[in-house]
Amino acid sequence: MNIQRVVVGYDGSDEARKAVDWAAAEAARARAQLRIVHGYQVVWPGVYYDVTAELIEAAERAGEQLVAEAVARVRDRHDGLDVVGVAVHAPGAATLLDLGEAAGLLVVGSRGAGGVSNLLLGSVSQQVATHARTPVAVVRGHSDTVTGPVVVGVDGSPSAETALRLAFEAAAARGTELVAVRAFVPPSPVLVPREAAEAAERAALESSLAGWRERYPGVKVEALLAAGRAAKVLIGVSHTAQLVVVGSRGHGGFAGLLLGSVGQQLMQHAECPVLIAHAPSAT
Repeated sequence: MNIQRVVVGYDGSDEARKAVDWAAAEAARARAQLRIVHGYQVVWPGVYYDVTAELIEAAERAGEQLVAEAVARVRDRHDGLDVVGVAVHAPGAATLLDLGEAAGLLVVGSRGAGGVSNLLLGSVSQQVATHARTPVAVVRGHSDTVTGPVVVGVDGSPSAETALRLAFEAAAARGTELVAVRAFVPPSPVLVPREAAEAAERAALESSLAGWRERYPGVKVEALLAAGRAAKVLIGVSHTAQLVVVGSRGHGGFAGLLLGSVGQQLMQHAECPVLIAHAPSAT
């Protein structure tokens, strides 16, 4: 993707380590800076005790050490990559959202160190993916694969246009195929014949891709029309994909929601990393 800085959250968990590895590979492809961020808070168990300066200093040292180890790991694997680390005494989600304003891509793991086993998506990841104003990658599933296509969900919504741009950029950078998926629920044949409905949906899909095919002639594109709910269809194709890209909110979403149900379901059940295509803020 056409980005200058990648920001990734890190808390020492296995999921976060995979997120850092994925983010480093993405930064290397884009020749962008990688910033590894650890946000921490010092909370003393008990309302009758104040958090002392010593406790804060100890947490700061531990956070800096955690980030330093992650930076060293990346430098060992990606010689020449511009990578920096920062530990901030602040809530993790708020820190990432703040630093992400100046980044081209935010990256989070599917669940952090404080995650409970039955939670498929940690609260920090959920908050970042929901409230960011820049694209967010949630790293999950087979995140280390370099085979398979980039898959993008297409529904004609404004955020789907951003998703198409990011998906074509990702496919071009990886030298792989792009699979554009439009899912639809067939109407009652009493109202609209199945053939007519499919023809209309196919025409809408091809229309969405027309300009992008011309901009990226080197990217092989498969236009896939599938009957069914979008989330279920995209989760299905994620099994063989290396990345799934979706808009932050498609048609049918409520105006007040920053992240639609399709994106939320993919973040919890996809078998590969998911890129939520928030449009970057205007500067």
